[in-house]
Formats: sequence, structure tokens, C-alpha cells
Amino acid sequence: MPIPPTNPPSTFLAALLTSLRKVFLSLGATSAVINILALTGSLFMLQVYDRVIPGRSLPTLAVLAILAATMYAFQGVLELLRSMLLARIGVSLDERLSGRVFASLVQLPSRMQAKGDGLQAVRDLDQVRSFLSGSGPTALFDLPWIPVYIGLCFLFHFWIGVTALCGAILLVALTILAEISSQGPARDVAKYSSARLGMAEGARRNWEAVAAMGFSGRLAERWATLNQDYLGRQLAAANIIGTLTTISKVLRMMIQSGVLAVGAILVIRQEATGGIMIASSILISRALAPVELAIANWKGFVSARQSWSRIVRLLELTPTGQWGVALPKPEGHLAVENVSLASPGSRELILRNISFRISAGAVLGVVGPSASGKSSLARAITGLWPITIGAIRLDRATLSQWDPADLGRHIGYLPQDVSLFDGTISENIARFDEHAPSAAIIAAAKSAGVYEMIVELPDGFDTVIGEAGTKLSAGQRQRIALARALYGNPFLVVLDEPNSNLDAEGEAALTQALLAVRARRGIAIVVAHRPSALAAADQVLVLANGKAQAFGPKEEVLGKAMRSAPGPIRLMIGNEEVSS
Repeated sequence: MPIPPTNPPSTFLAALLTSLRKVFLSLGATSAVINILALTGSLFMLQVYDRVIPGRSLPTLAVLAILAATMYAFQGVLELLRSMLLARIGVSLDERLSGRVFASLVQLPSRMQAKGDGLQAVRDLDQVRSFLSGSGPTALFDLPWIPVYIGLCFLFHFWIGVTALCGAILLVALTILAEISSQGPARDVAKYSSARLGMAEGARRNWEAVAAMGFSGRLAERWATLNQDYLGRQLAAANIIGTLTTISKVLRMMIQSGVLAVGAILVIRQEATGGIMIASSILISRALAPVELAIANWKGFVSARQSWSRIVRLLELTPTGQWGVALPKPEGHLAVENVSLASPGSRELILRNISFRISAGAVLGVVGPSASGKSSLARAITGLWPITIGAIRLDRATLSQWDPADLGRHIGYLPQDVSLFDGTISENIARFDEHAPSAAIIAAAKSAGVYEMIVELPDGFDTVIGEAGTKLSAGQRQRIALARALYGNPFLVVLDEPNSNLDAEGEAALTQALLAVRARRGIAIVVAHRPSALAAADQVLVLANGKAQAFGPKEEVLGKAMRSAPGPIRLMIGNEEVSS
């Protein structure tokens, strides 16, 4: 993909978090009121034991009960609103990031080799949204109120406060231990989850070969090994958090009972009242509950934090651009200037010092042995792979100067591995443009020679082809993909092995399509192994070992190739059909 000018993801994320600042402040204020109302139970018990029971006053008890019930109801409403607000934050974050994450998934293969099934970023966004919508964040909002509760315990009595403080220190130490011990297992779980899902997706995508050649059992064994590794890491993470959660729960109950025991001693010594003893026990239980809840949700918190870090790195790898000037439609020439190219994430060059120039109305055939760099050149010309050295220009402008959406309208690309999307034939041809005119879709289908085949289907252009076009034959998929490449009469049409699945009729239609591109003063580049694909070519580029061996008029280049080229090239291009 073209490298955009500048739009650092930190600016986008900072703006995103700034827009949520008021919401987080509202959550903080709501949590403050909730935690103040959480004192209701302690104060109610304090008044009952110190006023109602000694005074034997039922009216006072009734008033206190009504007041407590009102506060409990108000607290419940606020907690419901807080949970709903957190869920809305998660959804809002997803809505604002999902487009960038999806765009990054499309661009990432041009920056680096994707691991697993390539969908880790989607799962990361789901993890962040799921955590924000759960109970974990409520514990984080309540944790700052622990000192307030402990301070109230000190107001009740010094030794009650000391007991509560020691308990809080123990639980905070458990929280730090949860942070340290859960990071590694959480990373391992994400790593092995991506690997196993990637293998599952590969087996599903290639099920025909797996089933026909009978190696599903061996794949199942490999899957079992990956799955066992994944389950082992997940079990280790669950054991760590489960153990710390159990310890924290037991400690909290022990601390609560300890505060009650200290209060009883103080009551016996007449240094405190029974109300203080009961109220402080309830108060310390409330004070330590967020710590226990935080430890229980720490695995989700660590996973969400790691997911957020991966999302930030993904956005850094695939920044979006801001193109101030929209360049005009190209109509002159394509120039490849001293291009050297490596695959994304690799330093080993595939192409070295490739240079050529073709003008409007030309059809270029690119030939050469396997692994000579033909498909890599096609990816570079369409902007899919960044160039290591050199430049590729359309009408003197490098590809990086174009907005990718604008550039895409001027490029038609048929990859070697044909891929269609679940949808109708018309949607696939129109590149899922909801406002595509029917005339343009029909024109593209006719240009690819596939119109008659489409209208003969029961639902015609509205035929739903299924995932990856599984309802169509390989030849039908290739011809529909060719129509997609020709949709909108793009200036530059790049076809990688466009006739690999075509019959004689399809190859004739391909030749006519290439001649039509030449007639309307476009540029077509055809990467070919089968000679029939070069019938419409007027120029040929011969590649071998990543270098250009020859470039020029077809008859001249192929004549020299047949006389002096090594065996593999002669087998592909050295015959009468090509040179005629």
C-alpha cells in the first residue's frame, strides 16, 4: 500500500481518549457517590446498636430503615447506570476503532508477515470492549476509596484502623503479585490462541486437499499438540488468578473477623461500643471488596491491556494519511525506476534494479521462470508492497502521493490466488460500491466476456456466490474477478496469471479484454506462464533471478529469448503461438 504522508496514531488515540474524558469524569463522580452511599450499612448498624437498642425506640428504627432503604435503592440505580455507561464506553470505543483496525488488517500484509490467522487485532478489540463492559473497571474506580474507608476505621478506633490497614496492605500485595505473575501466561495464551486459530482457518480453507489426500489425521495430531499447548497456558493463567482470588477471599473474611475480634476486645475494655464493633466489620468488608474483585478480574485486565498495546502498535505500523490535493486521473504512462523490492518483513531482495516505462495504449507481458519475481513486481506496481529502493510513477507522481481510495479507482488487479467475497456477483464486480450504476457492472461483465454466463444463472447478477465464491467453478471465479478488475475502466490493469483456470473461450475473452484496454488508451500488464495470455501483448519484460533480462517489443524480445534463454524460459515462452 502507498505510504501515507503523516497522521501519527498517537494523535488519533489521544483525541479518542480526550473525547472520552468527560465520560470517565462522570464515572468517577458516580463512583464517588456510590462509595459514599456504601457507608449506609455501617452507619445503619452503628445507629441501631448505639441508639435504637439502648433507647428501645421503634419510631427511630422505622425512620432509619426507610432512610437506609432509600439510600440502598439510590445506590443500586447508580451502580446500574455505571455498568450501562461502561458498556456504552466499550461500544463507543469499538465503533471508533473498528474502522481503523479493519483498515490496518488490510494494510498489515504490506508491512510485515502476519502470524496466525491474521485476525488477532479483531480479537484484541473484542477483548478491550468486553473488559470495559464487565465488572473489572468498577473495581478500578472503587480502589481509590480504600484509604477513605480505612480512615473511617481509624476514626472508630486506632486499633481497628491498624487492623484494617494491615489487611489492606496484604491484599494490595496480592494485587501486585497478580500483576507480575499473570503477564507472561496472558501473552502465551494470546500467542497460542492465534496459532491454533490460524491452523484451524487453514484447514477449513484447504479442506478439499486435506480430505482428498487423506492427511486430516496428521493435521489433527498437529492441531491436538497446538491445542494442548494453548490449554496448558490457559490453565496456568487460570490457576494463578484462581489461587490468588481464593487467597484474597479467605484473607478478606479473616480480616473482617479480625476487625470484629478487635472490636469485641475494645467493647470488653469499654473503649468502643457494640455499634462501632459491628459497623467497622461491615466497613472493612466494603473497603476490601474492590481489591478482591480486582484480583478476580486481573486476568481480564492484563489481557485487555496487552490487547490495547497490540492495537496501538498495529496503528503505528499502518498509519492513515491525509492527502490535501487529489491528483487527476492518470492517462499518460507508467514508469518503474530502478526498483528493488523485498517481501514485507524481510531484508532479502526479490527484485533488483528493475526499470522500464510504458505509455498509454500498451499491453506488457511479464514472463520468466518460477520465483523470478513476477508476482512481486505486480504487487509493487499496484502499491501492495512498499518499494525498498527506487520509485514507481503514474504520470510522474509516485504511488505514495495518491490517496489509496483514489488510486484504487484507477487500478484493476487480478491476483494469482483469486479471491471473492460472500455476496452477490454484482457486489463483487462493483467492488461492493453500493452506488455502482448497473450499466458499469454490465459493461465490466461484458468486457470480461462473462455476461452471458452470469445471466444464465437462475438469479443472474443477484446470485449469492458464498464465502470465497465456493458456489462457482474456478474458471467462473477467475472471470468474475477479471470483471472486477475491469470495473470502472481503470487506467492501469494488472493481471497475475489471469488464464490459469480458463478454457479456450475464456482465454479468447481475456485477449479481447486486453485489446479493449489498449483501445481505450489504458495500460495492461499481464504476468503469464501460459503463452496464450501474451496474444494481446505488444511489449514483453523477461525476468530471471529477480533481474530484468530483456524488455522491448514482443517479437524482438521473444525471438532473442528463444535463441539464448535458459531452458525454463524457453519452455514457457519459446513456441510459435507466442512469436506469431
